[in-house]
Amino acid sequence: MAQLQKLLVLATTLTGIPLGVVNIVTADEQHSIAAVGVDPGVCAREDSMCGRVFLRGETTVVPDASRDSEFQDHPFVTGQVASIRFYASVPLTTAEGFVLGSLCVFSPTPAEISSNQKASLEIIASQVVEVLELQHHARLLARSLKEARHSNELLESFAARISHDLRNPLTSVIGFTELGELQNPAGAEEFRIIGRTSRRMLAMVDDILSFSRIGGALRPRQVSLAALVRDIEEDLASDLKEAKAEITVSDFVLHADAEQLRTLLQNLIHNAVAYRRPGVPPRILVTAHAGPDGVAVHVADNGKGIPAEDRSHVTEPLARLYRDDDPPGTGLGLATCVRIAHAHGGRLDIGSGRDGGTTVSLRLPASALSAS
Repeated sequence: MAQLQKLLVLATTLTGIPLGVVNIVTADEQHSIAAVGVDPGVCAREDSMCGRVFLRGETTVVPDASRDSEFQDHPFVTGQVASIRFYASVPLTTAEGFVLGSLCVFSPTPAEISSNQKASLEIIASQVVEVLELQHHARLLARSLKEARHSNELLESFAARISHDLRNPLTSVIGFTELGELQNPAGAEEFRIIGRTSRRMLAMVDDILSFSRIGGALRPRQVSLAALVRDIEEDLASDLKEAKAEITVSDFVLHADAEQLRTLLQNLIHNAVAYRRPGVPPRILVTAHAGPDGVAVHVADNGKGIPAEDRSHVTEPLARLYRDDDPPGTGLGLATCVRIAHAHGGRLDIGSGRDGGTTVSLRLPASALSAS
């Protein structure tokens, strides 16, 4: 509460009144959360002076409480608890009109304050409200972040457990179907159908596990864009060769999590190959450049493209377009890319590419350049 304490010191200094408190008033009690010249404490609302006036919506100034009809019999005035004479109270009212409590200054001797001093008290009271609201939002944010981290941990744990429980039986099914194709030529087509379905399920298990792991602690380091793409070309060599794909990359050094950035680029390059136009070899261009807001990495292709009205939809988990001649997929590739972008404090944009294809842009903050 150091900020509240400083504001309260400012209030007593500007008015020349030696004592002051910031009170939060509940249905039953008054809690002094900052104090100058007295010890903060708690009292029953019915026993507080501010409890009588804070809901009026205006500043109360009493030069001598012992001569005031409203307060002259109050325990804080009569000497039963204290002997307050000068008393000024400003309600702490939020922008929505909710009154949290009061900022009050007081003295054991009668006093007067000017209209300017009264206006200063009201300004300080508004600053107290802003501090209280910021602290409230900070607590809510901290709680939300804690819940999000816990949720992510549960998601990753669940996905890992499901992956383990499903991977082994699916692998066994795939193995048996391959054996069945060899030993039972008459039923080979049925075995191939089972095998394709099982492989799709296995791919989905892998994608779900990858999706669940994104967003944890980053391990940023200097990463060569060209080196990442070369590694990806090796991993996707058979698919690239079959599609007669060509990849052009301009080198750029980023400060990012290499594993997550590689996952993002591999998803985008795989999509560019998988969703190519029939009879048109994929041409993929990977570039990056620095700008005033950070770094932009672009992956452009000459494939089927994504209609403008579908570009936000396809980034949602398990969302697909289901177009004619589209290959099977899990609908998690672009959703994983979005999570990687967000984990780095950036975003993912989808636009048009050359020859009607798609350009996916990863936009990262300036921190992506910090170690360049």
